[in-house]
Amino acid sequence: MIGITMGDPVGVGPEITLKAIGTMSAEDRAQTRVFGCTETLCHVARMIDSPLKPGEDFAVTDLPVEGGPLPMGKLDKRAGAAVFRFIQAAVRAAEAGQIGCIVTGPINKEALNAAGHHYDGHTGMLASLTGQKGAFMLLASERLNVIHASTHVSLNTAIERTSPERIRDTIRAGHAHLRRIGIEAPRIAVAGLNPHCGEGGLFGDEDTSLIAPGVEMARDEGIDAHGPISADTLFHRAYNGAFDLVVANYHDQGHIPIKLVAFDTAVNVSVGLPIDRTSVDHGTAFDIAGKGLADHRNMLEAIAYARRLVAGRKT
Repeated sequence: MIGITMGDPVGVGPEITLKAIGTMSAEDRAQTRVFGCTETLCHVARMIDSPLKPGEDFAVTDLPVEGGPLPMGKLDKRAGAAVFRFIQAAVRAAEAGQIGCIVTGPINKEALNAAGHHYDGHTGMLASLTGQKGAFMLLASERLNVIHASTHVSLNTAIERTSPERIRDTIRAGHAHLRRIGIEAPRIAVAGLNPHCGEGGLFGDEDTSLIAPGVEMARDEGIDAHGPISADTLFHRAYNGAFDLVVANYHDQGHIPIKLVAFDTAVNVSVGLPIDRTSVDHGTAFDIAGKGLADHRNMLEAIAYARRLVAGRKT
């Protein structure tokens, strides 16, 4: 069973959830449960002319939204409060073994924080709900995969957090994940932090003093790790097949190339949690919410990846 959290009730999450479920076979639909608000799902189904009847055509763990259905496309802390309850319920179901993987719809961080839930996004929230110190964000696409040593922090903070141990741990997490999905000997490359990896100290020494030792630590464990490699060429090389995974040092270093080559199909995967979670790699798109214009391909990819993870765990 795959659990889908429908995302912010006033964003495109309910719409792409309905559209994705509408394309499923009867067998896959029977193995899908939505954690969200039945009333909101029915409201959006009418808005986009979906023939689906939530709670009848597919299972719903119904968590009503205060004051719902809320106006579409308008930031609302009541939606942020509902989002937290959707995710919390899905996490508890995953921990209990009732669902094999969570697929999360897009959320609005401002609404979430306005509701009193102070997280930087899904990854931090899921780590907190499962009692973990943290988790790694991996973005997966057909030809380029990136795992991040840091994500939703300032660039200064990302640099401050860089350490050989952090680099090694990120490589380890990516290596274990790729092995799980069937890549027996993953080739992993770590991007340089500074231009041209510091150019021998001309542009900083973090690459030689912090990143290179972390790569060596991973290599000592038998992992096929390389780097640091100048980021201005590394992503191109990985996209063309030289590496199975790139370690990015900060949020935009990894997100920009992925969104350039796979904006509509990339999947966000949380690595290092006791439960499995995938997600769409886009936002709530308030400007088109409820208009029937949202593209659900990203949601389909996230669901397919979730089923792949469940299959990998069974084997």
